[in-house]
Amino acid sequence: MGLDEALRLALQTIWSAKLRSFFTVLGIVVSVAFLVVVVALIQGMNAYVRENLTGAIIGTNAFQVRRTPISVGLLDDDEVRRLAKRPLVSFEDAETIRAALPDAQAVAFQSGWPTPVADVTYRNRTVGQVLVFGVTPGYQTVQDYRFETGDPLADPDVRERRPVAVLGHDVAEKLFDDVARAPGRRVRVGGRELLVKGVVAPKGRVLGQSFDGFVLIPYSTFESIYGRRKTTVVSVKMASADALDGAMARAEEAMRLAHRLRPAEENDFTVDKADALVAFWRNLTRVLFTAIPAVVCIGIVVGGIVIMNIMLMSVNERTREIGVRKSLGARRRDIERQFLVESVLLSTLGGALGVAVGWAAAEAVAATTALPARITAWSVALALALGAGTGIAFGVYPASRAARLDPITALRAE
Repeated sequence: MGLDEALRLALQTIWSAKLRSFFTVLGIVVSVAFLVVVVALIQGMNAYVRENLTGAIIGTNAFQVRRTPISVGLLDDDEVRRLAKRPLVSFEDAETIRAALPDAQAVAFQSGWPTPVADVTYRNRTVGQVLVFGVTPGYQTVQDYRFETGDPLADPDVRERRPVAVLGHDVAEKLFDDVARAPGRRVRVGGRELLVKGVVAPKGRVLGQSFDGFVLIPYSTFESIYGRRKTTVVSVKMASADALDGAMARAEEAMRLAHRLRPAEENDFTVDKADALVAFWRNLTRVLFTAIPAVVCIGIVVGGIVIMNIMLMSVNERTREIGVRKSLGARRRDIERQFLVESVLLSTLGGALGVAVGWAAAEAVAATTALPARITAWSVALALALGAGTGIAFGVYPASRAARLDPITALRAE
């Protein structure tokens, strides 16, 4: 029997019992669909963090000098306690880095954790839960802010502790309807009256979270309202990504000299760039990737056992057919091939259906939620390979059992 004949017979058998065939491969369909959906979401999140989130948080072609690393969430308690003893990154540190990096496009000092939130009020309108950042003017350059209307914060605003503010686009739109009306108006931020200087052009949303719902105020004014934060950050923007590594090394050297650290002493600060945020996210997703194979394998094994049992039942039902075919000259390997091809085809169809269901589910999640999804060729190939592999692994025994049947005994079967 040729392979084409085996495929034709397998298709006829599957088609003649469509409902039974569907429930036979249901476990594989669910497992493969789960694999495709989860991998698509993780890959989508990885790409989103790499392409969008890092730039929105840290800035493009930028790095930060921080008290603690971005990956603090993955550290143990002893390490966290050790980091808590580090000194705050100060305004003087920002000036030290500025002097060490004259080629930097901008060096900014900004408030850190915990970031206060406040109600922003204009007359009878209020926007609640707005993030308030204390910054120096360079922060606006680091974040690539464009101004839709008005002017950015300037150095005199910081030196003279001026009660001024720059509004994110969402805040200005909700307060004034027309953002062009915002400059020159006075708003209340956390009970303090501030003069609006300008409005930042919209930057959009990241994972459903708006990056336009903020208020920027001069760092000196911020301190007079909220006091010092538990951590502050120096951000540096370079002209290109190629200049980052050298600039980070110079900033580290300048900070060590400013903090009077001896050669044998470790840094009491951290220099991080966007790669650190990407690495932090990948470490988190690695936990998911360790759990996924176990869940998928359980589903595949259960599905494979179901296929094997159904194929054994099919062998028993078709015992007389096997006897007739053997009496007409069918060889043992012909019978074995027929049942093995049927098993592989059944599981491969289950894998293909699982890929289709998973693909549709991933697209639905991406369309109805803020979670991104990205289908990758390797996940589809893996899903199909799992389906075919299950058919081979669990179809060998039923096929071998069918091939070993004695033709005389088989012909006597009813």
